[in-house]
Amino acid sequence: MKGTVYGVGVGPGDPELMTLKAVRLIRENDIIAVPGKNARESLAYKIAVQAVPELKDKELVPVYMPMVRNRESIEEEHRRGAALLARYLDQGKNVVYLTLGDSTIYCTFDYLQHILEAEGYPVVLVSGIPSFCAAAARLNMPLTEWDEPLHVLPALHKTEGKLDLQGTCVLMKSASHMKEVKEMLRRSGREAAAVIDCGMESELICRSIDEIPDDAGYYSLIISR
Repeated sequence: MKGTVYGVGVGPGDPELMTLKAVRLIRENDIIAVPGKNARESLAYKIAVQAVPELKDKELVPVYMPMVRNRESIEEEHRRGAALLARYLDQGKNVVYLTLGDSTIYCTFDYLQHILEAEGYPVVLVSGIPSFCAAAARLNMPLTEWDEPLHVLPALHKTEGKLDLQGTCVLMKSASHMKEVKEMLRRSGREAAAVIDCGMESELICRSIDEIPDDAGYYSLIISR
């Protein structure tokens, strides 16, 4: 019988925001996969180990998930990562794959999921607290009220036009084009706030567009109303 692979969201950064289910699955299973070349340097690992200290004694499996634009190279790495997990699944062992935030929102594990499911392996997604929910809470900002819509957008694909959607816009994947994203927000006449490294020691809260650094780090999230 094949093992099951669990894509487990560990939340945005604060280990106290990990779910009870995530903690239980880590404790109950011996094979823990994490994105990155060095498992113990993975941010997902660093978050989870604070909530589950016994994670240090588990068998850690690093899965390289490169952030590059070359589609062919990315797909090759995804196939290699899926094959690595399949070795354990073929032995009847379960694998818990730790991922930042929620396992259904711009999650790298999704690429492995598609490959493994196509090959007949059971996959279970386990939700975690999404980064934009945690960021809104840190800003004491309701995301939606009454009949307002909520839009979750990959900001780097939206920088050339105006942001003219009604309601609240969550801008993810902003960091590498932050200067252009800020100009788009100004053109759109929208207010915006941001949280960088939400829930981590390096957390930075920005309550206006001008406060957001042009060189903001990868874990930057903007909420615009």
